[in-house]
Amino acid sequence: MKAELISVGTELLLGDIINTNAQYIARRLADIGIFVYYQTVVGDNPQRLKEAYDIAFKRSELVITTGGLGPTKDDLTKEIAARYFNRKLLLDMDSLQKIETFFKNTNRTMTENNRKQALFPEGSKILPNPNGTAPGCIIKEGKKIIIMLPGPPKEMAPMFEASVMPYLEQFQDCVLVSKVLRVLGLGESLMEDKIKDIIDSQTNPTIAPYAKEGEATLRITARGRDKKEAEVIMAPVEKKIRDRLGDNIYGVGNTSIDEVVAKELIKRKLTIALAESCTGGLLAYRLVRNPGVSAVLIEGDVTYSNDAKMRRLNVKKETLGKFGAVSEQTALEMVQGIVKSSNADIGISVTGIAGPEGGTAEKPVGLVYVGLYIKGKTMVRKFNFPGNREKIQNRTVMNALDWLRRELEHMN
Repeated sequence: MKAELISVGTELLLGDIINTNAQYIARRLADIGIFVYYQTVVGDNPQRLKEAYDIAFKRSELVITTGGLGPTKDDLTKEIAARYFNRKLLLDMDSLQKIETFFKNTNRTMTENNRKQALFPEGSKILPNPNGTAPGCIIKEGKKIIIMLPGPPKEMAPMFEASVMPYLEQFQDCVLVSKVLRVLGLGESLMEDKIKDIIDSQTNPTIAPYAKEGEATLRITARGRDKKEAEVIMAPVEKKIRDRLGDNIYGVGNTSIDEVVAKELIKRKLTIALAESCTGGLLAYRLVRNPGVSAVLIEGDVTYSNDAKMRRLNVKKETLGKFGAVSEQTALEMVQGIVKSSNADIGISVTGIAGPEGGTAEKPVGLVYVGLYIKGKTMVRKFNFPGNREKIQNRTVMNALDWLRRELEHMN
C-alpha cells in the first residue's frame, strides 16, 4: 500500500512550528510495510486543501492528514474531505458528549464553536481523543482511504497508536526492518565510495547513506513477510558493509559517540578527567548527559586562559611562550597535568582556535590539538576542522571521543 501524508496548517508553512507529526507517522508506517512516497504541507485554505486531496489520491491509496480539526473557521480538514467524497457532515452525539465532559473535567467553558469538532463526514469511523477535544476519523470509499488526525503531537501520537495502527494492520502484507549504522572517521562521500558496488547492486535490502553533523550514517532496510525474515535478509549485507568499514562504525541505531564511550568507560570501570580550552566544557557536557557516568567522570576543567593552564594543569610558562597555547606541546602538558592532579585512568585535553577570529597563517581557525592519556601512554593529535565556531567545537568533541573509543576497543 502506498500512503501520502498531508500536514495542514499555515503555521507549518510559516515555520512557526516544526512538523514532527510527519516524521512520526512515516516511521510507524514503515514498521508495517506501508510506503510513504510523498509528504505535503498545505495551509488553511479550502481550495488548496481540496487540490492536495486530488493530487494525493491520484498517486496513493491511503492519505493521512494531521491538523485542521479544531473549532475555528479555518479548521477545514473534515469539511473539505466531506466535500471531496460528496458526503454530508453529521453531528455525532457520543463525540459531543465526550467533548462536553472534557471541558467540564478541565474546568473550562465550552463555546458553541466546539460543537463543530463533533461533526463528521457521513459514514466515518470515528477515532476517540482522550487527550483533547478533536476526535479523528477514517473514511473509506472504494480503494481510497483517508485518515484525519489532530495536529498537536500529544494528541496525534496516542490516537495513532490506539486506533490507526490496529486499523492499518489489515492491509499489511510485509514488514520493513531498518538498522542504522553510525560512522565516524569517514566522510559521507568516502564512506559511500567504499561500499559503492554494494549500493549499486541493492534490491532488498536497500541502503541509504546520510550525512549528519560530524558523522555519517547508513540505513539498511529489508522487507520480509515478518521481522525474522527481514532480519535474515539484512544480515549478509550488513556483514559485508561492516567488513568494508571496520571500526569506523561506532554504533547502531539511535545512539551517539558520547553514549557509546560513556557506557564503555562504565563497563570497564575506567575513570576519566578532562582539560578543555577551546571547547569550553562541551566535552564534559557530552559525557555528563549520559546516566551513570558519575561513576567514572572525576572532573572536567575549563582552563581557557594561559594562567589557568599554568596554575591548574602545571603547563610550563616556557612551553606557552615558545610554542603557544594552541600547540602539540601545550596539549601534551595539559593532559599530563589533569591526569596527575585527578589520578584518573584516562585523560583528554583540548586546545585550539574555534574562531571566528584569532587565526593566523601559521595557526588558522579550525586548528585543534587533542591530547589523550591512556594505558600509561600520552599522545597528541592535530586536527584542522572547517566550519564556524560551533561546528569546530562539535567536531573536536566527536573526534576526541572517537579516538578514545578506538583506543578502548584495542584494549580488548
